[in-house]
Amino acid sequence: MAFMQNYIIDLIPFILSGALVGLLVGLTGVGGGSLMTPLLTIVFGVAPTSAVGTDLAFAAITKGVGTFAHRLHGQVNWTIVKLLCLGSLPSAILTILILKLVGPLGGGWPEFFKTAIGVSVLLTVVSLVFRAKLLRWIEANPKFQLKGKPLQVATIFIGFFIGILVTISSIGAGAVGATFILFLYPHLKPAQVAGTDIAYAVPLTGIAGIGHWWLGNVDFLLLIGLLIGSMPAIWMGAKLANRLPEKHLRVVLASVLTLVGFKLVF
Repeated sequence: MAFMQNYIIDLIPFILSGALVGLLVGLTGVGGGSLMTPLLTIVFGVAPTSAVGTDLAFAAITKGVGTFAHRLHGQVNWTIVKLLCLGSLPSAILTILILKLVGPLGGGWPEFFKTAIGVSVLLTVVSLVFRAKLLRWIEANPKFQLKGKPLQVATIFIGFFIGILVTISSIGAGAVGATFILFLYPHLKPAQVAGTDIAYAVPLTGIAGIGHWWLGNVDFLLLIGLLIGSMPAIWMGAKLANRLPEKHLRVVLASVLTLVGFKLVF
């Protein structure tokens, strides 16, 4: 009994953290990895490698639920998902194998992961701030829109880049991925962008999460607590999203992520 009580007490901070991040994800549609991984490293002092591995396992489960919901509403473009996976899954596997070959992640590796997380957070901020302007520029300059084979190749290349980014930092499959999809496929509706972004992220975070589990970087106590807190909070945030101004929420989120990103990098 005493063991269970201590176990539950240990879970409480992670449950609350999962709830906070889940609420923001439900409200804005972004910020899962961008907030969760820095939160674990800065607030709880979790090793960057463990924070990355645990968040990837967390993302694979939560994004799987999100994909099911979007699929029911026909909001997933499976052709784009396939192209992104052709690039991202091999690069995720390759990155895991490289991390395995270099040996135990001691020495300067935790600092490398910390910096990678910070850079990814700042990329997320850029995508949040300039996504609307980017879309307007594309619409005003249709000659720069890729089509046919070049579009397919570009999609695979973007997937390859995001696969590396997500595997080393657990960040990039959300706002950054959605921005690239919007840039390459401006004709998609916002719901289709979100659904497609979530769908391709499931196998990516799943493979990367399994890879980090293989490397010993997944903390299951953390994972359980985060899942308990986030599941109901994401649902609540989605319910509240229609009543609150998304623009203001994104400004707040971008501001917080900017401070977090600079903290991690510098």
